[in-house]
Amino acid sequence: MMEPRGNYVIVGVFVFVLGAVAVGMVLWLGKSDYRGAYDQYHAYMRQSVSGLSVDSTVKYRGVNVGRVKEIALNPDNPEEVRLTLDILRGTPIKTDTVATLETQGLTGLATMNLEGGSLNVPRLEPEPGQEYPVIQTKPSLFFRLDMALSRLLSEQGLFNLLSSMHALSEQATAFLNEGNRLKMEGILNDLAMVSHTLSRHQETMAQGIDRAAEAAENLAILTSTVNEDMPRLVARIHQSATAVQGVAEELARTGKTLETVVQDSRPDIQQFTRETLGETGQLVTELRQLTATLQRVAHHIERAPDSLIYGRSSQPRGPGE
Repeated sequence: MMEPRGNYVIVGVFVFVLGAVAVGMVLWLGKSDYRGAYDQYHAYMRQSVSGLSVDSTVKYRGVNVGRVKEIALNPDNPEEVRLTLDILRGTPIKTDTVATLETQGLTGLATMNLEGGSLNVPRLEPEPGQEYPVIQTKPSLFFRLDMALSRLLSEQGLFNLLSSMHALSEQATAFLNEGNRLKMEGILNDLAMVSHTLSRHQETMAQGIDRAAEAAENLAILTSTVNEDMPRLVARIHQSATAVQGVAEELARTGKTLETVVQDSRPDIQQFTRETLGETGQLVTELRQLTATLQRVAHHIERAPDSLIYGRSSQPRGPGE
């Protein structure tokens, strides 16, 4: 009688533990999905939000940062859908942040993707009269394509498209008149002549191409030779420059030596200038006087050669002496 009752207790304990584990797993998974503190924001969409539901993911640059808390029509404007977003606190929601509705592949499920949030832009704060800060929105790519296709397929769009096609057809007809057709025929004939001429000179053109290839090859060889000889030429130029620099340095040393010699000889030169030049001037004066005397003697001898023997004749006396 005790054995069945013991089995029931074991089964009950097992079921209780299994239920507790299941509840713990649910709580843990829920906590792992949405942990931490959240801030609330509003976003107003003018497009259909089909595929978006409560608890849909909110991503910031592809990273999960929150969830959609509520979806409702805007009570102030029924043409807009008001979305209440729970976003993880610390997410950089700035004044330039933009929310876009994105559809995930072919499943039709949608998420909210946030973009923007520049570094130097201030954080988004609620304006007076707003319950939560309002994130800007922009239409999704599919919505823009749908709107463009709808405008194109509308009655006015089809009329404009047909009008444009009709105008294009008239312009094409006006362009392909008789004169233009003749000009086109002439152009085609000229092209045909050019093609025939090129075909006749194909061999010459091939030879020209071969010569150009040979010239390019020779130029490559010349460039390679120049590249090989350039280091030696540069070395020689460097040696010449070194030699010129040595000569310049030697000239500079010689100039300094001459300057030293002049400096050392300056006292002798100054003494020569003060003493010897004065005596030399006096000597020159005396030589000039001697030269004048010799000139007078020579002139006298020339007039009276016998004066060398008899001497200088006395002056004749005047009357009454």
